[in-house]
Amino acid sequence: MKAIVAILGSVLVLALPVAAAPPSGSSDAAPVPVRSLRGDTPIDQTPESEIAKLDRDLPVLLRSSNVEPPLIPHTIRGYQVTKNVNKCMDCHAAEKVRESGATKVSDTHYGTRDGRVLPNISPRRYVCTTCHIPQTDAPPLVVNTFRPAPELAPKK
Repeated sequence: MKAIVAILGSVLVLALPVAAAPPSGSSDAAPVPVRSLRGDTPIDQTPESEIAKLDRDLPVLLRSSNVEPPLIPHTIRGYQVTKNVNKCMDCHAAEKVRESGATKVSDTHYGTRDGRVLPNISPRRYVCTTCHIPQTDAPPLVVNTFRPAPELAPKK
């Protein structure tokens, strides 16, 4: 019995430095703290003038590819999307676009995974802001020389 205890004790003593060592390839350097672009001021204390404004009816920005979700060119502040209500569909549903002048939701948003077409928007596409985000007038954070592909420009 004493031999087993001695062996286990030796194994633990030898394993301790290995368990405490940092993973291979890592350094002991302190992590770099993450800093907000607005500094140390909490968002609820940031003056409204410093928060990027959501403008209403901005010109539509060109997309980089035809599979990129379009940006939302208007404010959505206060829009409700619950299991019973989707404010976006008040204007973008197929039966509302003639009256509202909004872009119709793509036919792909009415399909299920197995290819069935539903009479209403598919549950997997129901929360619009999962893919579509509002445009903003915020200045770029880094220099950007991107130009959209000419074939994606709106037809005149």
